[in-house]
Parts: sequence; structure tokens; C-alpha cells
Amino acid sequence: MSMADGGMACGGSAARTITDFLRDEARIEPDPVPTKATKETQIIAIYGKGGSGKSFALANLSYMMAQQGKRVLLIGCDPKSDTTSLLFGGRACPTIIETSAKKKLAGEDVKIGDVCFKRDGVFAMELGGPEVGRGCGGRGIIHGFELLEKLGFHEWGFDYVLLDFLGDVVCGGFGLPIARDMCQKVIVVGSNDLQSLYVANNVCSAVEYFRKLGGNVGVAGMIINKDDGSGEAAAFADAAGIPVLAAIPANEDIRKKSANYQIIGTPGGQWAPLFEELAANVATAPPVRPKPLNQDQLLALFAAEAVGRGVVLEPASFEDMCGTTYKEKPTLEVVYDAV
Repeated sequence: MSMADGGMACGGSAARTITDFLRDEARIEPDPVPTKATKETQIIAIYGKGGSGKSFALANLSYMMAQQGKRVLLIGCDPKSDTTSLLFGGRACPTIIETSAKKKLAGEDVKIGDVCFKRDGVFAMELGGPEVGRGCGGRGIIHGFELLEKLGFHEWGFDYVLLDFLGDVVCGGFGLPIARDMCQKVIVVGSNDLQSLYVANNVCSAVEYFRKLGGNVGVAGMIINKDDGSGEAAAFADAAGIPVLAAIPANEDIRKKSANYQIIGTPGGQWAPLFEELAANVATAPPVRPKPLNQDQLLALFAAEAVGRGVVLEPASFEDMCGTTYKEKPTLEVVYDAV
């Protein structure tokens, strides 16, 4: 009888169940990912809330950088695998995780041409991730970077490697660049809304936490997307001690072109100065230690009516929880009079 079937282990100790083994496996830290990068390469991790416009900003930024003669690699680290969609006109490119699984079944090795694609000087790839309920996205990212190592990641000769990460997923895989010094600096993307700034603040908190543990990653600044001029995102950046690298306006022309998978960060175009400035700021902004805000400080950036301040926390009672009138029953505890 096996230990998983309920038999006795060696030495007569009680058997361990499959659940015990699974819990033990979940506690095992993944093998460390090598983090050395060439001095010539800037590896930058960009974080933001899902839907905040990271992929839009990065597609146009990477395109502008390439047109300026820079060698740029854009890596999507979002399970949605949509970082490169705008760059490739809406087409989805095969993900590293999906391709790796297919090649493994066929007994073949993954080659760079299977997972990396290019357009007008921009090189791009997607790590990918599992479907809902079919695996851990964070572990998928770790597996993806392990495969990149096998493909010679740190031997590649790029000026910039841009990593597109979800900021509102907080498991270890998504924090890999910060926790393991895989990048030199972090950029946060947000808008003038509480949820995206909450995520940006959370990323700043993670950077500060690992700096206290001896890490070297800092925050280079913030990209404000869909800027309507209300000023909350700029106020957050100022309070957190990080610069605003660019403010992309809430503009109908930008929205339509983005929805139609059109690149707007092209030299000579209407929006060229915006992305030229962003490219220059991304290149030169130093990584700094941010000053994360607490919840009250974050809420204070917004007008009270916008975030519902002034609400009083009213404690619930046992009667509230039962939904009926509750009659307290006498206790059976013996109480002794003081002598």
C-alpha cells in the first residue's frame, strides 16, 4: 500500500495523503532565474492595472524607439497575451508556453523563430499563460523566463527589453523582475482613477519592500494614460516621489486608432512628439526609491464625492448576522464569588 493510499510510512509514522504532498510541492520555491544582464541593455518592467493602457503605450513606445535606431525587444507577460496585438495589427502571435508544450509533445526543441516575431525593427514575443482554472499564471511566467534563458536571453544584443506585466496580480511570478533584480527599473501606468492608482501604489510598495531587503530595482516614473486633466495621477506621482514620463491625453483620435490596431508613435505623425519625449524620458530616467502612500493618503487625492469618503464603519451584531431577534442564553459557566 502506498503512502498516498493511507498505508503506514517507514518507521511506523502515520501515512501522508495526496493533499499533504500537494501542499509540500506548493511550498517549494522555483529554481532561481539568472538575472545578469549586459550593461548595454536596459531591462524595464512596466506595470499597471489591467485595461490601463500598458500594451497601447508599450507598442507605440517600442515602435518609436525602433524608428530612432534602437534595438528593442517587447515581451508580453500577461496571460491575456495581447501585448503585441497592436504592434501586429490585431494578429496574435504564438505564445512561448503554448509553443513549448506543442514542441515537447512532438519531441522537438523550441527555436527563436517559433516564438519571436518582428515588425519594422521591433522584436516581440508573448509568454502566455494558462486558461482560467487550469494552472498558475505566475508559474507560467517563471517557466517562460526559464525557456528564454535556454534560448540565450542574456546573450541577445538589445538596447531595451520592455516587459509588460499585470500590476493587479500579486503572486510571485508577476513580481519576478522586482524580487530578483531582473530589471534595472520599473515604470507604472495609470489614469486619473482610484483603482489604477491603487495598483500603481501597490507596485511602488513592492519595489520599496525589496529595496529594504537589499534589492536594486527602482521606479523610473509614471505614464499617465487617458489623461482628462483632472490631475489625480500627477498628484499621486508627486506624492510618491516619482516623475511623470508622459501624459497621453484622453483623445478620440487616439481611442479610434488604438481600437483599429493602428500605431500612432510614428516619426512625423500627429503624436510623434509625445512618444519621442516618452522614449527620451524612459531612456534617461534613473530608478528611484518611491514613497508609497497609505490608504488615507491615496483617497485624499480624490474629491470626497468621487470615492465615497465620510462613510462610517458600523459594526454588525450577531442578530444582524442571523436576521432575527436573538435572545441571549444563560451561560453554563460557573462563576465563583471573590473570597
